[in-house]
Amino acid sequence: MKKAIFLALCLLCASAPARPSDLPSAPHVEASAYLVLDYNSGQILLSRHADERIEPASLTRLMSAYIVFDALKQKAIKPNEKITVSEKASHAEGPRMFIAPKMAVTVDQLLHGMIVESGNDACIALAEGVAGSEQAFVEKMNREAQHLGMKNTHFTNATGMPSPDHYTTARDLATLSAALIRNFPEYYPLFSIRQFTWNGITQPNRNRLLWMDPYVDGLETGHGGAAGYCLVASVKRDRRRLISVLAGAGSDSGRAMESQQLLNYALQYYNSVRLYAKGQTVTTLRVWKGKQNTLKAGFLEDLYVAVPRGEESGLQATIEAQQPLIVPVLAGQKVGVVKINLDGKRFAEFPLVSLENVAPANIFGRAWDSFKLLLD
Repeated sequence: MKKAIFLALCLLCASAPARPSDLPSAPHVEASAYLVLDYNSGQILLSRHADERIEPASLTRLMSAYIVFDALKQKAIKPNEKITVSEKASHAEGPRMFIAPKMAVTVDQLLHGMIVESGNDACIALAEGVAGSEQAFVEKMNREAQHLGMKNTHFTNATGMPSPDHYTTARDLATLSAALIRNFPEYYPLFSIRQFTWNGITQPNRNRLLWMDPYVDGLETGHGGAAGYCLVASVKRDRRRLISVLAGAGSDSGRAMESQQLLNYALQYYNSVRLYAKGQTVTTLRVWKGKQNTLKAGFLEDLYVAVPRGEESGLQATIEAQQPLIVPVLAGQKVGVVKINLDGKRFAEFPLVSLENVAPANIFGRAWDSFKLLLD
């Protein structure tokens, strides 16, 4: 049996602006696929063909970077560790960092070469340094893609060279980009570096938005025959962060301008609202057979929703708690759901979790609660 508790979001209603009659149409974008993700809430604000397979081209390096960042975090490699460049790495096709065979280059330098300069040679050198071979590295990439929930993605190489079995989607790229930002805040700033000099050669970051918009702080560009011009970008203003994915633009400047249109539209016409703070007690629930009779429930992270500007006053929440809730209960365990309505229509749903551990009562306490449950 589920117990429903209705909660009105009074704080939002008190401060919400007047509601607009309707939302302006999304901008016309010259691209085969695109998506705009609200990072805080995980909601998709705009999309077209978000689940159709696309050729990722150099956007593949987002996953390559993810695997290298994870190896650094696990201390499997170190930033100042030197990797000896192989013949295969030095002769990689496509954009290059211009590293030579048998040259010893640090992981940090190779990361700059891969991310800032889009160097395929640096990418392969890192793959070999982390996993022993590019193929073994690709296996790690595919395992991580499945772990992150990238259901329509498969990699055959670390650089993004064309292959029939090398594909992804705009939705999956947004998932990956959000995970990069969330899981590796110490390494993510590499994506905002505008240029890098190696061995006397200076190359700029190909992400034009880093120059066009001071709030853009990454991520990656791509270009290929079937892929066209692609761009994954992130913009951060105050506590808001948006991620845009665009594929199939007609030119380098076009992918930047079209991405800028999408981001500007989402920033202007949507607002990110924090409903509950991390660790805030949203409700207190009855618990049975425990050392205590109630537990505090809420969220382990700040809970946000993104709504059209002016419609904040239409937000309402109901809680459906799992009942009877019987110990043991652990902090972080799901104990219900919070359902969010906007103007009376279902808008979003989030798991409600226990904020504390509740241990079993002694034998007499458990027996008494068992008796009361029979009468309930």
